Amino acid sequence: MCLDGGMMKRLICIGMLGVSWLRGEEVTVDVVVYGATPGGIAAAVAAGESGAKVLLVEPTGRVGGLVTSGLSHTDFHSMESLSGTFLEFSQRVKAHYVKEYGAESEQVKASYEGTFGEPKVNHLVLEGMLAEQAGVEVKKEWHLKSVGKQGARLMEAVFESKAGEGMTVKAKVFVDGSYEGDLMAQAGVPFHVGREGSMLYGESLAPEVADEQLQAYNFRFCATDDPANRVPIEAPEGYKREDFLAVLPMLEEGKFKTVFGYPSGCVVKAHLPALPNRKYDINDVSRGMVRLSMPGYNLDWPEGDAVTRQQVFQEHLRYNVGLLYFLQHDEAVAVKYREMAAPWGWCKDEFVETGHLPPQLYVREARRMIGKHVYVQADSEHAAGDARAKLFGDAIAMGDYGNNCHGTNHEGPQIGGLHGGEFYNAVPPYQVPYGVLVPKNEDCENLLVPVAVSSSHVGFCALRLEPIWMSLGQAAGHAAAMAAKGDGVVQKVEVKGLQKRLVEDGSALIYVSDVLPGDADFAMVQWWGVAGGWHGLNPMPEKPGKRGENLHGQYYKANPGHAVELEKPLDEVTRKRWVAMAEKLGVKGDLAGKETRGAFLRAAFVGAGKGK
Repeated sequence: MCLDGGMMKRLICIGMLGVSWLRGEEVTVDVVVYGATPGGIAAAVAAGESGAKVLLVEPTGRVGGLVTSGLSHTDFHSMESLSGTFLEFSQRVKAHYVKEYGAESEQVKASYEGTFGEPKVNHLVLEGMLAEQAGVEVKKEWHLKSVGKQGARLMEAVFESKAGEGMTVKAKVFVDGSYEGDLMAQAGVPFHVGREGSMLYGESLAPEVADEQLQAYNFRFCATDDPANRVPIEAPEGYKREDFLAVLPMLEEGKFKTVFGYPSGCVVKAHLPALPNRKYDINDVSRGMVRLSMPGYNLDWPEGDAVTRQQVFQEHLRYNVGLLYFLQHDEAVAVKYREMAAPWGWCKDEFVETGHLPPQLYVREARRMIGKHVYVQADSEHAAGDARAKLFGDAIAMGDYGNNCHGTNHEGPQIGGLHGGEFYNAVPPYQVPYGVLVPKNEDCENLLVPVAVSSSHVGFCALRLEPIWMSLGQAAGHAAAMAAKGDGVVQKVEVKGLQKRLVEDGSALIYVSDVLPGDADFAMVQWWGVAGGWHGLNPMPEKPGKRGENLHGQYYKANPGHAVELEKPLDEVTRKRWVAMAEKLGVKGDLAGKETRGAFLRAAFVGAGKGK
């Protein structure tokens, strides 16, 4: 940290050592977003739609984060949970396949309503969404060097291009869309890396004692067994066959049915059903005997510089690719397993610029802000006796997944040992409050953080899914634009106004399975939901976190107990409670004689001055 003299003697320059005051071109915008992850893109698009002049800065040459870098089997449970920017994105992906192959094509079916897009298609769609925003400019291959901060206000950010050029950006509001929280850290906002102890937030899934462990990373490869589109898997730089010899006795003992499979009984996971055009999202096998995820090997990533992160990247690449190469080519591998593995390779038409390998590592967790609201385990679990999760009246997003951690440490040998710190916690669909995006007032007044959000390790494991990150980014973008029209202070953003803007944008604040974005009653149902109207209608299921009927893999029909059933007769107990709620909300007019839930709420919505 250093102080500059003269007229800017109060300008705090964080991380300037070695920058040589590389300022270069000066740019002034309303909102600057750092990191074109899906969350960062959603923030830029939303801010642009709300009338802000936006600069989106991405340190790599490819926008889209993991959604365009191999993670194509999107993490959610029910289609009814998708809304806002992610829903628009997936609809555009589906529309692409309809246009290219026809509405009844196998590609459209395989896209699973656009949520299973090929990386190149996801990339094309996200690039298109950005290009449509006249007020949004995108700068690729520019990385953050430093920030200037005056008191609690960020004044500017200095970026450096791949070619060594400088750029100083002044903005009213800053948004950190990076997976790592790099801008947040430069701004001096408190953050945590590692796991909190169970006593700090009362979390049963947390370790007893705090530690520095971090959820493991791996690559999400895009592979195919289509000979016409297959590129051979080659030995990675630094390949060592001895790293993989421990798998041989497991194969000989028949502990694996296949090499590429789903969801278990395989060495590596090839998600089913396949993606369009016979491609597969390759991933770590949860609780498997052989893992692509590598706990402990990623500890230097969150706070590491570019050189350090590249070393972590290469070590994961060496091991992940090396395992697949070994299984295909090493003569010590039984012939039947080599024959199982042999048809697989990289996709000829994916990641062409990076040798058909994903350009980004799956950074599941890095820094996490300590902000206005720290999202914890209890925030995504059932409200007392209720089918629904804890109510947040200031919700700006919702999700349907659960606390999910692939492990934070490894006991025993890399092959054959066990991951520790692994958990998969079933919960009902949950809300996310505005406070997770916002630093404490004294830390920074004009920064929003929609990806490295304020949360515990356990809480973060319920938020770290790309559809949820896009919803958080969408909220951050609209909030940034609202703040930029005033004094830039994000803690002053009027949350009710933000909620209204989000609902207008088709983004859900609470899970409702039978009134979805585009429905005439969507805004009404969301308004009543954040007020608490949908809580208390259905009891907590016998099995916490019970889901609907399984469709395939991790995907289910709508979550039970979350339909609002507007045509259902309004019983007297509910009527009495709802009348009291309406009075507190300042609803005017006569609510008597409304026989159904829908009739009552439509009258209340009009009486609140929100409907016609």
